[in-house]
Amino acid sequence: GWSKAEATNFWIIALFVYSAIASLLPVWLLLQPRDYINSHQLLVALGLLVAGLVVAGVRGEADLAAAAPAVVPAAEVPADAPPLLPFLFITIACGACSGFHCLVSSGTTSKQIACETDARAVGYGGMLLEAALAVVVILACCAGVGMGVADADGKTVTGRAAWRTKYQAEITTVAAEGATPATVGGWKAHGLSQKLTAFVDGGANFVSALGVRPRLATTIIAVLVACFAATTLDTATRLQRYVVQELAQTLRVDALRGKYAATGVAVVTGGAVALLPGAGGVPGTGGLLLWPLFGAINQLLAGLALMVLVFYLVRRNLPAWFAILPMALMLVLPGWAMAHQVLFDFLPAGKGLLVAFGLLILALQGWMVIEAILIWPKARGVLEEALPDLPSNPAGAGGRSC
Repeated sequence: GWSKAEATNFWIIALFVYSAIASLLPVWLLLQPRDYINSHQLLVALGLLVAGLVVAGVRGEADLAAAAPAVVPAAEVPADAPPLLPFLFITIACGACSGFHCLVSSGTTSKQIACETDARAVGYGGMLLEAALAVVVILACCAGVGMGVADADGKTVTGRAAWRTKYQAEITTVAAEGATPATVGGWKAHGLSQKLTAFVDGGANFVSALGVRPRLATTIIAVLVACFAATTLDTATRLQRYVVQELAQTLRVDALRGKYAATGVAVVTGGAVALLPGAGGVPGTGGLLLWPLFGAINQLLAGLALMVLVFYLVRRNLPAWFAILPMALMLVLPGWAMAHQVLFDFLPAGKGLLVAFGLLILALQGWMVIEAILIWPKARGVLEEALPDLPSNPAGAGGRSC
């Protein structure tokens, strides 16, 4: 007898309670076995997508050039679409260069590998798979959707007409519960739910090319999306707890240095945002209020991680030239995109929350860049304070270098 809003809020609270418990438990007790099972689900789904793409391409069922040509007439480009430069560099986000993965690798991955020498295979290999998935997602949202979707009359349309039909059909559903959906046009009306739907439908078309029933194929891709969300939720809560504890230690706030208090801060603040009404006044969609900032923030974080890497190398008198150019690109382009969003999107639309967060992130980035410039002349050869060595493992089952 619950309404949709009540059911949504219940599951938000339940998931955050789970995240709190999972982030407090030892990694080997829940996170490792759950991620181990989850990794197999993701690999199977990715394998099906790639195999379906190959089969659909060989049969001529998937045609990227027809569904989404690389060059289109200017009249067909939405008037409110963002410029290709710099937004191309933050659209792919995790599939290109992910700042969030830097946090994960330092906060959890580095503490689980058996040997330091495994870090390259695990970290670099993981990002290669992430990049492969990003390419498959783009193909699914273009050629996959172009394989065919149902229009309002139940008829199947293909090619570029399929993408337009799906786009228009989806954006008419953006409305609060109980309200009359209103058709809205343009690029900015195409939100997260529409993007996820396009990927699920396009990916399901690829899997269906292998002979899988369409409804089952849709379920497989939907589970793939849910698996990514599941692996992120409690890991992000654990990382947020680390951040709160480190800030508390730096600022000498003893009350928040414990893992229970820090986890409480992470869960309560994140849950409060999630429970807010988002676009259209729909309850439980508050996270979507900040979603437009995700790509730029993720890439800026990658730039700052590269900055840390550059200083690590310079301090040890090691070559750092190969990391300086990527660092500069990952600082300038996402910062440019963030400034563009704030000035030309958020501010004219009166989105004060996004304007405030955008300016705050830009200010923090500027602060860190200025600090780096000031430290640079005296950084070479000066090592940071070393941490004590980890205890060796007499059984030889792992250690610093194996």
